[in-house]
Amino acid sequence: MEQYVSKLHPLVDYAAGVFLLIIGILTVVGNLAVLITAVKCCSHLKPPDLLSVNLAVTDFGMAVTMYPLAIASAWNHGWLGGNASCLYYALMGFFFGVASMMTLTAMAVIRCLVTSTSTYSRNRIKKKVIYITITCIWLYAILWAISPLLGWGRYGPEPFGISCTIAWAEFQNSSNSFWFIISMFTLCTVTPAITIILCYGRIAWKLHKAYQEIQNYDKIPNAAKMEKKITLMAVLVSFGFLFSWSPYAIVSFWSMFHSSKHIPPVVTLLPCLFAKSSTAFNPIIYYLFSKSFRQKVKQLKCCCGWRIWSENSAENPAVSVIWTGRDNIQISSILKINRGDSGH
Repeated sequence: MEQYVSKLHPLVDYAAGVFLLIIGILTVVGNLAVLITAVKCCSHLKPPDLLSVNLAVTDFGMAVTMYPLAIASAWNHGWLGGNASCLYYALMGFFFGVASMMTLTAMAVIRCLVTSTSTYSRNRIKKKVIYITITCIWLYAILWAISPLLGWGRYGPEPFGISCTIAWAEFQNSSNSFWFIISMFTLCTVTPAITIILCYGRIAWKLHKAYQEIQNYDKIPNAAKMEKKITLMAVLVSFGFLFSWSPYAIVSFWSMFHSSKHIPPVVTLLPCLFAKSSTAFNPIIYYLFSKSFRQKVKQLKCCCGWRIWSENSAENPAVSVIWTGRDNIQISSILKINRGDSGH
């Protein structure tokens, strides 16, 4: 069918396939390392860390279920499988995309509670709460993903012909698609993004104020520095995702009101590729910012037949191997301790 024939030059298709192959390998290897590390250190994980594990599952799932078909279609210079594979690909993309977005939102909210208030502490957040949150995230993602299959909204091919997604162009053609896209855009994109920005904005402000006050004393606790580093890591994870998907959201939003015929195919391709690259970012961020995660990754060399380093519990106290860092110490507690040390 003509709609599944690539509108791109064969060399562009080939380059897109190579790019996706590289991103796919980085995503699978990186997030698999996160998941294996989480399993090996499950006794050390704090409840909020399970959200980071869930995020790795969404990225890994997207790479495994989508990228092989996308790579093969790019190198085939046309979409493989017709309508059935198009529906499958679009559903998987929407499903894992919503799950990732809601996981990042939950991470931001819980991190805000942990960091910004004295009522909550890291240890008071029970695993049961996190499990319920993760279950709700997946149910929410499933609900939105199957909606087009049940008649609310529609999936269709991308303008460049070798990918499938929500049929943005149907926005003006039917009230059904209109309300689906408006609802989806509001509840799965705008509201979560605003929540993430507000949460991390509040955290940054609280940390800034607390760190300024701490600097008035002779001794600056390592907990304050750790808190700053952890927050920066969490911000990079969340905003890396938002930054990756923003160009795609802008192009999609523009196509809702204008025909895609006015957009060069390569212009619609590039934001799509950039959005898919988001699945490879998080393990890289963890590796750069988390010393404990780097140590755990080095232990995974056993998969290449190298030496397995034994875990020394004395040198590795109960650490969080991902983004939430060591045992969380409230900023309010840090200030209180320092005031006591200074005779206030």
